Amino acid sequence: MRIAGLQLDTVWEDRETNYRRVKEFARMAKEKGADLLVLPEMFSTGFSMNLIVTMEKDDGPTTRFLKSIATSYQIAVLGGVVLKGKNGRGRNCARVIDAGGNILTTYAKCHLFSFMDEDKIHESGESPQVFKLKGVRVSPFVCYDLRFPEIFRAVADDVHLMVIIASWPAARQLHWDELLPARAVENQCYVMGINRVGEGDGLIYKGGSAVYDPLGNRIAFAGDQETLVLADVDLRHVDKVRSEMPFLRDRKF
Repeated sequence: MRIAGLQLDTVWEDRETNYRRVKEFARMAKEKGADLLVLPEMFSTGFSMNLIVTMEKDDGPTTRFLKSIATSYQIAVLGGVVLKGKNGRGRNCARVIDAGGNILTTYAKCHLFSFMDEDKIHESGESPQVFKLKGVRVSPFVCYDLRFPEIFRAVADDVHLMVIIASWPAARQLHWDELLPARAVENQCYVMGINRVGEGDGLIYKGGSAVYDPLGNRIAFAGDQETLVLADVDLRHVDKVRSEMPFLRDRKF
């Protein structure tokens, strides 16, 4: 399966401009043979805590946009959206739409970024999710989740690919660059991390979107510019690594 990630220069709280840019890159991803297009966390607005702008109903504009991209280009799409939660809070989600416009899964971010008061604005998800596409079992995560290896371990035996969508600022870029390959090595699967670039609400984002194979080798890298990053997921490689080095079965906790 070929995966494509869009390292987007997100325009702050401007859905229509962001939709337009994503549509251009979705066409490119399809032309390059991608089966799945991955978009950053809260790609349509940036990591804003203004629920008046960001929060949507289940069939809101971003979900409708993702469905339109999926059906127009016959490509599955995974993108970030804030859905309406309970008690007036939002849910920072990764939503997956297949090429037919059907919702495959919706994962709500479990670890909320209290450093920026996200825990006061959004409600936490309860568990990781897994979906299957082209025979590949995939688990989506959102940004701050990357710092908590336990949630990745919870699905390690069941997946070939872990995808992290993010708005990870340049101030902590080193952590992003180190943690992505760590998740690949310890879980012996492919890991794709798709970050944004540009500036939003006074923060700088330098991207660093990348794909790592089950041995921790970086097989695709986006640098610090708005661009697509592409890679192929080989199930045989995952199986070979896990059979030759069966580390996962030696876990005790």
